[in-house]
Amino acid sequence: MVEDTGTDVKNEADKDASKASDAQPPTSGSSSSDEATRRAMRRKWIIENVKSFGIAIFLVLIIRSSIIEAFKIPSGSMIPTLMVGDHIFVNKFAYGLKVPFSDFFTDKPLYIVERQQPQRGDIIVFKYPKDESFYYIKRVIIANLEGRQYDKTSLELYNELNPTTNERHLVMFDKNSYINENYGETKVPDGHLFVMGDNRDFSNDSRFWGFVPFKNVRGKAMVIWLSLWIDFGEREFYFHPSRIGTIIK
Repeated sequence: MVEDTGTDVKNEADKDASKASDAQPPTSGSSSSDEATRRAMRRKWIIENVKSFGIAIFLVLIIRSSIIEAFKIPSGSMIPTLMVGDHIFVNKFAYGLKVPFSDFFTDKPLYIVERQQPQRGDIIVFKYPKDESFYYIKRVIIANLEGRQYDKTSLELYNELNPTTNERHLVMFDKNSYINENYGETKVPDGHLFVMGDNRDFSNDSRFWGFVPFKNVRGKAMVIWLSLWIDFGEREFYFHPSRIGTIIK
């Protein structure tokens, strides 16, 4: 009986020792291994997210460079077609599918697929020939590779009908402006465009600074996606929801 009791007591002591061993904190080696694992997982997560973010940004830049880009209208030179504060999308492959970013490395963008040149009546976005850090938006009045004479009579400058497409668009002009009476004849050079704003007497355009080379054209105005103007300095706020979705013609 005594031996049996001793055996039972010994077994209980072994169990208590085992429990005590299990309750002991992990060793420093185990803790370092877990921390290294967590750091590796964190590093992997950061790398994967940075990579995904970088790919997304790269794709956005490709789309912006070659397919579609957003612009905002800051002035009234295209009234009534485009109002101050209109935000528009510009179709950048309307006149050719461009190699992405090629205009950053060469004087003239490289095109994969050449398409038609801008036509009379198109509203285009282009680099201002006098300072190519600025973008302008105007309507094409003459687009002819062979060059032709310009005068207000032969082109029916203030007629609302576009003879190329038989579509009509509004233009604004001041009958008392000397420009209407005194602007003479000039010849458009080969490979260039003569452009004007629809707000004819309040537009800084080809009548004053010359012609637009084809290589400066960046795309064709497509649609208004927002019409909003906020000027905190002048305390001005304009929002025209009815213009959202308007196709630009």
